[in-house]
Amino acid sequence: MTPTITAAMTNSEEHLTLTHKLQLRKPLVEKLRRERINSSIEQLKSLLGPEFLKQQPDSKLEKADILEMTVCFLTQLQQQNQQQRRLLNHVNKLQSSSEKSLMEADFSLLSSTVQTSITKEKSPVNSALWRPW
Repeated sequence: MTPTITAAMTNSEEHLTLTHKLQLRKPLVEKLRRERINSSIEQLKSLLGPEFLKQQPDSKLEKADILEMTVCFLTQLQQQNQQQRRLLNHVNKLQSSSEKSLMEADFSLLSSTVQTSITKEKSPVNSALWRPW
């Protein structure tokens, strides 16, 4: 019988092969990561294009410029939203107190009307019963 040759790898050979595969894959993963970053920055630039043109109309924007301007724009937007919320809360409070005042005025008017009608019913002229005989 002839001896058979097995293709068994040792642990160190397997580790070297795995390390080699990871080293080959690392640049590809890094390239994909950079492409995602660049794509997102271009999207920001297009979304906020008019804002960028107001700031620097003729200059080429670097990625850092785009990111800084985006942060600035979002900060301003956030502040505007907070101001609008405060204003809306103030308007709601005024509306609520105005409605309360109107309801109190309506109740006061109604109460006064009811009181007047009760007083008229109790007056001697109106309290006499009508009797046909």
